Amino acid sequence: MKPTRREPLASSEPLPDLAEFLAPFDGQFVRSEARRALERYLTGLLTEAPLKNCDTLAQVIPRTTEQRLQGLLTQMTWNHEDLNRQRVEWLADWPTEGDGVLIFDDTGFAKQGQGSVGGAWQYSGTLGKVANCQITVDCHYAERTIAWPVTTRLYLPEDWADDLSRRTKARVPAEMTFQTKPQIALTLLDQANLWGVRHTCVTADADYGDNPNFLAGLEKRREACVVAIRSDFLVALGSRAAPAQQVAAVLEALPAATWRTVRWRQGSQEWLRGRFVALRCWRVTSDGQRHRGWLIGERQARGQRERWKAFWSNFGPQMPLSEMVEYAHRRHWVEQFHEEAKGELGWDQYQGRLWPGFHRHAAAVMLAYSFLVWREWQRRQRRGPGRPRRAFSPSAGPTKSQRAGGASTGKRRATARGAA
Repeated sequence: MKPTRREPLASSEPLPDLAEFLAPFDGQFVRSEARRALERYLTGLLTEAPLKNCDTLAQVIPRTTEQRLQGLLTQMTWNHEDLNRQRVEWLADWPTEGDGVLIFDDTGFAKQGQGSVGGAWQYSGTLGKVANCQITVDCHYAERTIAWPVTTRLYLPEDWADDLSRRTKARVPAEMTFQTKPQIALTLLDQANLWGVRHTCVTADADYGDNPNFLAGLEKRREACVVAIRSDFLVALGSRAAPAQQVAAVLEALPAATWRTVRWRQGSQEWLRGRFVALRCWRVTSDGQRHRGWLIGERQARGQRERWKAFWSNFGPQMPLSEMVEYAHRRHWVEQFHEEAKGELGWDQYQGRLWPGFHRHAAAVMLAYSFLVWREWQRRQRRGPGRPRRAFSPSAGPTKSQRAGGASTGKRRATARGAA
């Protein structure tokens, strides 16, 4: 029995808002065929279709075929890096509150088989175990109430990077040699700076903050940072010549009166808060070098279950603790992006095996996500009655789906369809 074709979930004509959003990017495509394919592909990513690979999208999106969508990702002439650069330069030109941060993080994509580019048995924090997966390193821009992806790069395990046969088959560019994840993050930082993404500091989890080469790379670039660190991170208190101690021992020895309550963001029910302390000290590297900065300790506020965290910052001595705490906790933006880009926009559903296809799909997902951010930003400019809001202030009080101060991807997607 022949399977029933799925009913289309999208219009056969471009959504007016999406067409307006995509118009400035027309120059990235030599042929109109590629422009049309991209519009259809993004329309598919923005639908509520549960599966979002070229085959399933072709079944629910009128006026396209699986072959055309596959061709967009693997054969048609366009440069995903140029498209991404134009998107970022456009977003970076928006009005800003002047205190954006760049967040670096990685995320995993579970895979079956060994053919997918970069796929290997490796540890993924996203999956919480060693698994056959791909991993990307991501750079994300975040202010207090709005955020968007900057760029991403697939991590190539060393055995992949050194295998000429597999590289050739997967069309990995010759210049993509082996780099650790922190090295990739620094490369993406250089790219963000080249594209003019203004920011106050860098933040990252302990996989990066605990890496001395990453911290040295930030200092070489004169980048301020507030990064998570592990309990065995070494610091010296008092004088530069003081003995090195693990941060866990330092923080546990502090009297309760040293800690003070700081709140950093309004959550779905109440302000998020914790008890913090900041100690001016030196971080100590394995070769004995010492670098001046802040050790920041965090423990749960009274009445909450006890949980310790620690951060390192190279901000100067006048930097307020409350600002460093708020910067450190903007990491939730990139976590939200990973969740929504996979769950709502099909980032983890690319089934191809090629380096260009993987990164073209990622560029399309980031473009679709930026379209939703743009629609939300437009709504915020329409000031209603009452006291005027700042350009990037939330348009309404936070709900469970607005933990980050903005609408979820699903809600923004529904709004975009309703306005079309």
